[in-house]
Amino acid sequence: MTSQGTRRERIRAATDLEIREHARALLIAQGRDAVTLRAIARELGITAPALYRYYDSREDLLRRLGDDICTDLVDELNERLEQVDPADFRGKLNAVCHGFRRWALAHPKEFALVFATRSDETGEPGASARGDGSDDRFAGVFMSVIGPLMVEATTLVRHDAAPADLQAELAANQRALAHAFAEDVPESAYDTDAVFVLLRWWVRLYGHVALEVFGRFPFALVNSDRLYESQLDELAAEIGIV
Repeated sequence: MTSQGTRRERIRAATDLEIREHARALLIAQGRDAVTLRAIARELGITAPALYRYYDSREDLLRRLGDDICTDLVDELNERLEQVDPADFRGKLNAVCHGFRRWALAHPKEFALVFATRSDETGEPGASARGDGSDDRFAGVFMSVIGPLMVEATTLVRHDAAPADLQAELAANQRALAHAFAEDVPESAYDTDAVFVLLRWWVRLYGHVALEVFGRFPFALVNSDRLYESQLDELAAEIGIV
């Protein structure tokens, strides 16, 4: 590789990063609708068509921005995990679940972009037709961090049997769950009952956080911390973790 080529690649990478940094600043300050190629080009002092050398469309930029946000979130959650005693399984679950809620409340615009935007709204080819959740970023974050904890707990947690009429759908999602793990795992870690346990955690924790971030509780709730904590207590008790 020539030095000229290397220099050109460094300049391109730096410009690409600068574009996403400006896009994220606009997102945080003004929301998703403010993130346009024209607005970013204006701030960078270049023409909007020049940005198409880096991104195919606004939706392409938003996808990349969402990937950056997810990467940062996963890094933050993993840092929290590292601060917990490796033998303290409940402590690790709490660190991840509380960490996600705190992050979401502190970053509502980023949460909205990543976790409250339909995949077909961001231009994912065929996403709405698939309907399988394979590109769902929340699923990716949840399973990449919580999933390995469930693998660790295969001999600890109680896997309640999934309803018979859900078995086929859950079996279809075993592949997505297995793909989320970065290591070889025992088959029992992602059997249909284990998927059912993960799904219940996912729905209840995400539901609470989304309602709280968007101010959609059906009535004013001052002590929402305690409500969230009680849900974690209930979910932990359901799988036999005290």
